[in-house]
Amino acid sequence: MQAEQLRAFLDAPGPVASLRLTRVRGSSPRNTGTEMYVRADALFGTIGGGQLEHLAIAEARKLLAAGNLSDHLDVPLGPEIGQCCGGRVEIAITRMSASDKDAALRAAEAQDNALPAVYILGAGHVGRALADLLQHLPVRTVLIDQRQEELDQSSAQVERRQSAIPEIDVMNAPEGSAFIVLTHDHGLDFLLTSAALQRGDAAYVGMIGSATKRAKFASWTQDHCDGLSVADLICPIGVGGSRDKRPAVIAAQVAAEVITALTSETAADHPQTGGTALHIAAQ
Repeated sequence: MQAEQLRAFLDAPGPVASLRLTRVRGSSPRNTGTEMYVRADALFGTIGGGQLEHLAIAEARKLLAAGNLSDHLDVPLGPEIGQCCGGRVEIAITRMSASDKDAALRAAEAQDNALPAVYILGAGHVGRALADLLQHLPVRTVLIDQRQEELDQSSAQVERRQSAIPEIDVMNAPEGSAFIVLTHDHGLDFLLTSAALQRGDAAYVGMIGSATKRAKFASWTQDHCDGLSVADLICPIGVGGSRDKRPAVIAAQVAAEVITALTSETAADHPQTGGTALHIAAQ
């Protein structure tokens, strides 16, 4: 989770500066409140990349080297710095105190707790490939299977959960979760998919299969689920136009579907350090 990565970054030797976008006018790569952190030899987060970020990082490192406490940049995003966004941003650069670091960690923990949940129901080839991708995205991923040996094959940094009755995991998931159903058994797929649809609050419900499987599921719900509507079901999943059936390719298409579903109605500006953390040595 991001808070754990940030804690490791802030606990490393050396002073740290924060870069925060305090004002954005016009077009900009990131929104007001976006923050990243800079040490002499490493970075965490991003304020949008490009020449703007390069310039701000250089100024932050000058501040740290000089022992100064704060600085302020007002940067036009135009030909002057080799960017063409056309907007203008103001950046506060602050040498972080112990209390600043504590506040940043609390904010990161709050963001982690607010992440949408994605439940991958089935730890076969496609499920494991999905976990590999989603571990890098701003979601809390749970990989669930009845078979421990399948879960053990995943090395993704996500929660791995052996569950004898995965319907209970679906029922107890947070509101607004996404469910991707791709177990080893069609009957189990139907049970889990119907449980996800019956919640009525899922951001995404997808079941691996074909148009024929979708039709069979629709018929099954008429007989076993009091006519449960399948209008919100995505099946087949990952139909992005590619005919490539390799698990990694399918996973990439499904991950795009899920992230689009999770963010399409929540794209309003939110202060954040932004997505997956960057923790890289300076070039």
